[in-house]
Amino acid sequence: MGLLYGFCLRLVRGVFFCTLRTTVDYRHLIQREGPFVLAVTHLSHLEPLFASALSERPIDWIARKEFFWPRPMAWFLRGLNTIRIDRQGRPVLAMRTAIGRLRAGRVVGIFPEGGVVHGPAAAIRGGAIKRGCCTIAIRAGAPIVPCVMLGTDKLNRVKPWLPFRRAHIWVAYGEAIYPPADTRSTRATREALAVKIRAAFGEIYAGLRQRHQICESTVP
Repeated sequence: MGLLYGFCLRLVRGVFFCTLRTTVDYRHLIQREGPFVLAVTHLSHLEPLFASALSERPIDWIARKEFFWPRPMAWFLRGLNTIRIDRQGRPVLAMRTAIGRLRAGRVVGIFPEGGVVHGPAAAIRGGAIKRGCCTIAIRAGAPIVPCVMLGTDKLNRVKPWLPFRRAHIWVAYGEAIYPPADTRSTRATREALAVKIRAAFGEIYAGLRQRHQICESTVP
């Protein structure tokens, strides 16, 4: 863990402790050794902060090139080992980098929905996901750990960030999903893995709502 990553991690954890209540289910599922892909749902742009704060291991996030501007932001994100992806240009470069990180035993974080998604299009409600995470997992031979995070969409105002824990975040992890062994990344193998990921998101979401009595209408 680099100095910049460690400093930011301690800062984020301190802010979260003072302002937010966090409920985490099955946290032990990410307390594992070896490489894996952490696939997180995307209701806001704050999930990387929360997922990183909850992980004992550093996470190399894949982020769109738009977040690497202006240049000081690019320097900052690279200092956090963020992987830049150009989805309209040559995304294969980012995928190769992610595969290399996984083969080196690291954790790669990704948002399979490709961006912030609400309503029926959200993966927690059966919406589509991108196949890039499937390609990365298959080619690196690394499992995918699904994660559903709720409540982050409420944090775009000042009030939830005031002290005394006014906001509540719910997080749940799922069992690792392993790609087929000794299999090439083809359209069929990617689709089969994507079906499992979408199903896992739906099951985790349903379980999270049931255990903590979260109303469907409060989730965008």
